[in-house]
Amino acid sequence: MSDPSTARTDHRRPGPDARRLRRWAAAVGAARALSIAAGLVTAYYLLPLDERDTAQAAALLAGGLLAVLAVFAWETRAIGRSPHPRLRAAEALAATLVLFLVLFAAAYYLLDRSAPGSFTEPLTRTDALYFTLTTFSTVGYGDITARSQTGRILAIWQMVGGLLLVGVAARMLASAVQSGLRRQRGESADEEVRP
Repeated sequence: MSDPSTARTDHRRPGPDARRLRRWAAAVGAARALSIAAGLVTAYYLLPLDERDTAQAAALLAGGLLAVLAVFAWETRAIGRSPHPRLRAAEALAATLVLFLVLFAAAYYLLDRSAPGSFTEPLTRTDALYFTLTTFSTVGYGDITARSQTGRILAIWQMVGGLLLVGVAARMLASAVQSGLRRQRGESADEEVRP
């Protein structure tokens, strides 16, 4: 006669197939996150961003920030419905973070094009991305700095947005993951009760 508590524990322990499926899902999730990041960075380098109109640059930034919020909201909802909420949250964070960074890099690049002298040196696309990453990571090497008031205000917006992205967004993603996991536990408990 077997112990019912042992049988329940053994039944819930994932077998080799379940572990293999989880590893496969993790690999696919990582590949998707890398593909999204690579696609966004590639788009940043390929899009024609040589406009010199400040109004277009401001519209791009405003529209881009709305896109970041929309992508984040959509991803947060998708996490709750995902069979792998933790992996989906990692993908969501990667997509949202890279979109945020590329957006500010484009804004810095366009600002430098529309108002030369806004930074201590003329910015190439790579320089703008570098400045964005050093600002986001709070490293601030000091080799490139914003000189103009517009550049400094843009950097302030990036810093505030970065703090919100790291703090608030991470908390929201964690809540969405917990919701997805609770949903899964509820479904698996329902499946065990069904004959």
